[in-house]
Amino acid sequence: MRVEEFDYNLPPELIAQYPVEPRDASRMMVLDRSRRTIEHRIFREIVEILDDSYILVLNDTRVIPARLFGIKEGTGAKVEVFLSRKLEDDLWECLAKPAKRLKKGTVIVFDEVLRGKVEEVESEGKRIIKFYPPEELKRRLPKIGQVPLPPYIRRAPTPMDAERYQTVFARKNGSVAAPTAGLHFTERVLKALKEKGVEIVYVTLNVGLGTFKPVKVEKVEEHRMEEEYIEVSEEAAERINRAKREGKKLLACGTTVVRALESVADQAGVVKPFSGWTSLFIYPGYKFKVVDALLTNFHLPRSTLLMLVCAFAGKEFIMEAYNEAVRMGYRFYSYGDCMLIL
Repeated sequence: MRVEEFDYNLPPELIAQYPVEPRDASRMMVLDRSRRTIEHRIFREIVEILDDSYILVLNDTRVIPARLFGIKEGTGAKVEVFLSRKLEDDLWECLAKPAKRLKKGTVIVFDEVLRGKVEEVESEGKRIIKFYPPEELKRRLPKIGQVPLPPYIRRAPTPMDAERYQTVFARKNGSVAAPTAGLHFTERVLKALKEKGVEIVYVTLNVGLGTFKPVKVEKVEEHRMEEEYIEVSEEAAERINRAKREGKKLLACGTTVVRALESVADQAGVVKPFSGWTSLFIYPGYKFKVVDALLTNFHLPRSTLLMLVCAFAGKEFIMEAYNEAVRMGYRFYSYGDCMLIL
């Protein structure tokens, strides 16, 4: 299967630079896989669609202010560091620039207290950095870090982004990008869904940069996903398994929830409690074990996220829907509109 099969033409003006307000006013394209129909709704109308026959699974990860700015000790040269993946306490895999100046042993000064030392040079732009004094990164990050908006949002972060680039149910720090399908939910929508009998369960997948890593191979099957940390508690697994036994349909909020659940489900679709890493790559041909419905944003061409959605609903149907979204002026990517696939 060739990567170019997952390409489509997107006018740049459809890439959302700001979110809509309120959150639940975004547009929602509803796809029915069995009837192959496309319907245009507003997100808050999801309350009219779902009922007590659904269990909704949300990703409760919280985006950390992962972009840091500092200077090289000794020269004062400006340095930008992007926290990519936590390896141990105070030890992080980072993207850094200008990377060529950051050799092993280089010390970076972030403020009057926090320092970072380059422990390893992994690749052209990737460095392993040890932050010190111990625990100081955790304390200082909320003050000196910036929200890491995706590169296709071509503006500087604003104070609004610190709140708006989080879901209203975010509670576990660890992601460097938002699980964007969850950005549409408001407290009133969640309350209304609960009142209709929709069961809501939380799992965690800390979104890493690997989710957005460009697919540089020609054949889809040759791409390798970077690992991301997931947590599925014993309580969450029990509630999901009970709901499935009762015949409820599982609606995954976002590709992150799909990957978390499909990583920990056995061949019979039974979800196991788990905390650890996943590198599961889902593309057409994958047989889903536990997920029955999907809420997701519109994704970049040739991306692993688009491939996952195509695996779930069929490539032809999804590409037809994407072309319809372009024609109808939907807003794309992180701050854009969404798609509900039933």
